[in-house]
Amino acid sequence: MVARADASHIGSALSITDIVAVLYSGALRVDPAEPRMPGRDRFILSKGHACVAIYAALAETGFFPRELLKSYGTDQSPLMAHISHKVPGAEFSAGALGHGLSFGTGKALAAARRGFDWRTVVLMSDGEMAEGSNWEAMMFAAHHRLDRLTAIIDYNKLQSLGTVADTLGLEPLAAKLTAFGWTVREVDGHDHAALATVLSPTRWEAGKPQALIAHTTKGKGVGFMENRVEWHYKSPNPEQLAEALAGLAENGDA
Repeated sequence: MVARADASHIGSALSITDIVAVLYSGALRVDPAEPRMPGRDRFILSKGHACVAIYAALAETGFFPRELLKSYGTDQSPLMAHISHKVPGAEFSAGALGHGLSFGTGKALAAARRGFDWRTVVLMSDGEMAEGSNWEAMMFAAHHRLDRLTAIIDYNKLQSLGTVADTLGLEPLAAKLTAFGWTVREVDGHDHAALATVLSPTRWEAGKPQALIAHTTKGKGVGFMENRVEWHYKSPNPEQLAEALAGLAENGDA
């Protein structure tokens, strides 16, 4: 999709692909036959630039035909270059960072006040943790004891132009999240078994929102992209695309 559209953000999408695969293979309560099912879990991609990972998962699970993926990034396509709520199965349009958790917190509060048991799951980037709106949302969620809210932080440690540590360091991240009143766990963001366990519907701790720090690799699965900041924006040329697909096929990931 990215190569065909001459688009960006493939490194960011590959960073979250394993998380997304686990979410859409059973961790989320969703129904492709009824995308607006009232009791569905609400999944929000806050790092909206990584939308190709979500579009692929939605197509693979039957929310819309796979053929539509070929239109990604083209004029009049609903598959915009940042995630759009116009796509079946997508809850929220995201572009500018720092909005998804606030929106998700509102959803979780609405569910709690109306007595609904569905979950709200927000997938965020590590770079967007520099946005103050996230920390306001965290205080709000803890204050209102929103224990059906889960924030997953894609901690690949790179952002658009450099490392997170050099741009605005997050550490000690787990301690900060704990101090804000959240219950916190850490996981290898590419370990499907570990992700399935930690993303199950079971509450980690009653009365506390959940923060999952997922340690990931930007560009995961494509050797020449892994841990390379330039693949935040670069689009693969035909030779690089062929090399990437061949490598993924060889490793059983394609």
